[in-house]
Amino acid sequence: MKLLSPAISRLARMRRWQIEQWVLDPVAVQREVLQDLVTSAQYTEIGRKYNFSKLFSIKEFKKAVPVHDYDDLKPYIQRIMQGEENLLWNTPINWFAKSSGTTSDKSKFIPVSEESLQDNHYLGAKDVLTMYYHFHPDSDLLTGKGLVIGGSHTISQFNAEVQYGDLSAVLLQNSPFWGNWIRTPELHIALLDEWEDKINQMAGNTIRENVTSISGVPTWTLVLLKKILENTGKKNILEVWPSLELYIHGGVSFTPYREQFKKIIGGDINYLEMYNASEGFFAAQDYPGEDGMLLFTNHGIFMEFMPVEEYGKSNPQTIGLKDVELGKNYALVISTNGGLWRYLVGDTIQFTRLGPFRIKVSGRLKHFINAFGEEIIVDNADKAIVVAANKSGAVVNDYTAAPVYFGDHSNGAHEWLIEFEKEPESIALFSDELDKALKELNSDYEAKRHKGIALRPPIIKSVPKGLFSSWLRKKGKLGGQHKVPRLSNDRNYVDELLTMLNNKL
Repeated sequence: MKLLSPAISRLARMRRWQIEQWVLDPVAVQREVLQDLVTSAQYTEIGRKYNFSKLFSIKEFKKAVPVHDYDDLKPYIQRIMQGEENLLWNTPINWFAKSSGTTSDKSKFIPVSEESLQDNHYLGAKDVLTMYYHFHPDSDLLTGKGLVIGGSHTISQFNAEVQYGDLSAVLLQNSPFWGNWIRTPELHIALLDEWEDKINQMAGNTIRENVTSISGVPTWTLVLLKKILENTGKKNILEVWPSLELYIHGGVSFTPYREQFKKIIGGDINYLEMYNASEGFFAAQDYPGEDGMLLFTNHGIFMEFMPVEEYGKSNPQTIGLKDVELGKNYALVISTNGGLWRYLVGDTIQFTRLGPFRIKVSGRLKHFINAFGEEIIVDNADKAIVVAANKSGAVVNDYTAAPVYFGDHSNGAHEWLIEFEKEPESIALFSDELDKALKELNSDYEAKRHKGIALRPPIIKSVPKGLFSSWLRKKGKLGGQHKVPRLSNDRNYVDELLTMLNNKL
């Protein structure tokens, strides 16, 4: 394996020029991507429905094809699951990535074509490696193994030809044979369904390996790392794996977890953020320390950006890369080489730079609080939690928040359920610092908090360790890519959690 790293490093440097080509002219590249997609799918059922063969510009495409959500495409997807072909894409769809559901379904099944595997997910992974080696040419990353903390790797059958699993399962099942040489844990452990048993076995299995990188959602990665320290009696992770040099994260903001990782790892390593969802590999951090991820514009996905105020309209308007603005919230709309057409992903993003185009995930369309016109988004909440924790001496494991509605004798508020790894010096101090930080981050919140006329100060409730895990387990969503919703504009999640807490008490 020692000889592999220099060879890969040389290949990465050779690939660098390919990345630079699409970074230099992303608008033209996106136009070509759309034309390739429309041409490929012109004789599919959806292509005939919207006359793809007569669409020769982005303007015509947007005029002809409406914005879709999952329920709009579900009838096509169900027929593909039953074995029909040539409905959304012109090559057979034999795989589906199962992801969190909609309001009407427990799960969504995202079509994964051979093109989306090779030209999106795997190409994106290669480009991440290329970009990493560009800035770390002497890296020993591939002299050891990558610890992958994915979700359930169970593969299920719809029929003899069509299978599904979560994204990590689909990627693992289709990866080249040599992939098992450079990853850990062993396949039979990765295939385990029961998350708590998987954590225990992963800890025991990976301790003996030379782990040079870790990838996974921060919350579950911390659970595993704590179990490893518990099993080994070591003070930090670098005592277990001295060659560890990289942590790859995504799925949730890393901001609230950064200090915890620094402490548990016990030294300086590299951190890299990726935006790889069931629907596609959209972006990854290309420059160390840069606030934002490089948008992948040449990976089989055409992207549009819907200003969030358009969400919910009968004919929402979208814009292209040349018209986006820094710091503005957009909902991501995609057309893909897996057969998603003008599909509303559900994530909101902000551009952090326009040359090259870099983005950050700011939240979810349905994960916000705007009960009183305050427009709090997840990005605001994550940053404010970090400030409040630092000012009050606390360490936060997880949290969720929801509105408290006007009562007969009280105005509105936000109720925060927080699981602390380390309790603050005082809950009152934490609440006060959270409130001040939100005012600084969000002028709408500041206006609603003025003299407490519309909003009272935040209500903070410290919940016992394990409450969020128990809640996720009850919903069948413990582990992997599943995570606690940060914000909600209704009280459904918070009331469920409070009911569980009261029943325990």
